[in-house]
Amino acid sequence: MCHPGVATEGHPYKQEITMQRTNISSGTKWEPIVGYSRAVRIGNQVRVSGTTATGEGGEIVGIGDAYLQTVQTLRNIGTALEAAGASLKDVVRTRMYVTNIDDWEKVAKAHGETFRDIKPATSMVEVSRLIDPDMLIEIEADAVIDD
Repeated sequence: MCHPGVATEGHPYKQEITMQRTNISSGTKWEPIVGYSRAVRIGNQVRVSGTTATGEGGEIVGIGDAYLQTVQTLRNIGTALEAAGASLKDVVRTRMYVTNIDDWEKVAKAHGETFRDIKPATSMVEVSRLIDPDMLIEIEADAVIDD
């Protein structure tokens, strides 16, 4: 069965649908080294890469404080979403990677302050470490823009 507007390999009525891709950069030193974007928008979906508590000058904000780092990380995600034409209200999923699961309440408090009414699907897992030893949390976010 062929669905209208869906590309079907070898079908005589094949239609190609292309969506514009927009890459968003935050300017951190790791993006060109690793070869990634802070966020990528295709159609009405935005994927935000693992984001940490870096300040405008590239310094880590809130060293030693999981709550402050989570707040800054979520600010950075919000900035990336805005650059992609979305907002935190469009977030449908977050993934939180913490270096110490004992910090879960501090992280949860900051996440809850941001997403209390939005309630995206989420997960929180402990990892052995992040790219910088001062980083306590990294968060990924997926957003769907309501057209």
